[in-house]
Amino acid sequence: MTILLLAATVLLGAIAEQAWTGVLAEGSGCGLGTGCNPIQHVVIIVKENRTYDSMFGTFPGADGATTYRTRSGAVHPLLHQPDKMWGDISHAWRFAVQAYDGGKMDRFAQTDGARQLGRDLADSQLYQSDIPNYWSYARTFTLADNFFSNIMGPSFPNHLYTIAAQDADTASNPSTTWGCDGSPSSWVLQVVRKGAKRYHAPCYDFHTVVDSLDARHVSWTYYAPGQGEPGYNWSVLRAIKHIRFGPDWKKHVLEYTRFKTDAAAGKLPAVSWIVAPYGSSDHPGESICAGENWTVDQINAVMSNPDEWQHTAIILTWDDWGGFYDHVAPPRGPNKNIMYGFRVPTIVISPYARPGYVDHRRYTFTSMIKLVEDAYHLPTMTRQDAAASDMSNAFDFTQQPAPPLALSLRQCPP
Repeated sequence: MTILLLAATVLLGAIAEQAWTGVLAEGSGCGLGTGCNPIQHVVIIVKENRTYDSMFGTFPGADGATTYRTRSGAVHPLLHQPDKMWGDISHAWRFAVQAYDGGKMDRFAQTDGARQLGRDLADSQLYQSDIPNYWSYARTFTLADNFFSNIMGPSFPNHLYTIAAQDADTASNPSTTWGCDGSPSSWVLQVVRKGAKRYHAPCYDFHTVVDSLDARHVSWTYYAPGQGEPGYNWSVLRAIKHIRFGPDWKKHVLEYTRFKTDAAAGKLPAVSWIVAPYGSSDHPGESICAGENWTVDQINAVMSNPDEWQHTAIILTWDDWGGFYDHVAPPRGPNKNIMYGFRVPTIVISPYARPGYVDHRRYTFTSMIKLVEDAYHLPTMTRQDAAASDMSNAFDFTQQPAPPLALSLRQCPP
């Protein structure tokens, strides 16, 4: 009997090893949520207000542009964008629709704030020399060049999509204060699928992915500026009533400065979001060099802990178009009045990100939600995340894990 059991054990072990090897060899079989998936931490970094062409339009092997077209049909080179612009460019819904111009993508120059000191900065782009560390991440790991913001508009509705795969048809930033803890007179514009407009307080109570994580007892943290700090408006969980006024707020919504400490100490939760303070957010009017330095500082903290790094996937993205040019007309979404928005830069940074790879698959912020759902076996919340790609194409779990890429902070222009 002992010999028979030993033989059966050896046979089953050989079969299991063969199956495991087969899964690894096929690559696609070793996906998110499977036993051979080494990812234990998903980190989502959300920066501010840039299009793909404004940052990576000159990136080799990707779908970028170095020229733009005017309404007259004339083609001009995109201007060289300065490190720090004079101020913001409007990125409201109505200007996004105007710039889109039925898919012609030729009216960015007519956006409020586009002309600064006599230059059309809406039709401008940064070069590799302006953002060398962002380019280093893109060259070393995976750059997505077909990643669209969910809403053709500003920050607030797109931030909602990063946590909920919906935004209740919201198309604007709040009129005054953001979230459920702000002024009772504050409102946002909603544009429903039939085109009607209505107004709503910037406070909702719909289901979010953090509720799904809670239900499955999966750890999570939302790192963001605290109340009263510049950048607190982007702490979007304050716009979800049961989160802002429930126990999760004190337990899971933490000061952004905690992220570096937790990462270096190997204490990151399974899923985390991190939002920058205003001056380090890459928002136009602030130094892109300073924003890049802040981002590098956060990612270096993860990479400084070898155990943390080898089990982490970082998604670095930007929340909306910021008024800047992009040459790719976004596809129409379920609500054709406000969806989808223009492309935004997105980089997947992980030991298992495909090295030096440009991912042409179509993604949105909902794809980040789907990645979290698939990695932790969570149910989908809306039709959008149910149909979304989970970004697994950006990974290769059969490859030799990439080492950390520790980058140096730069001396920024005065």
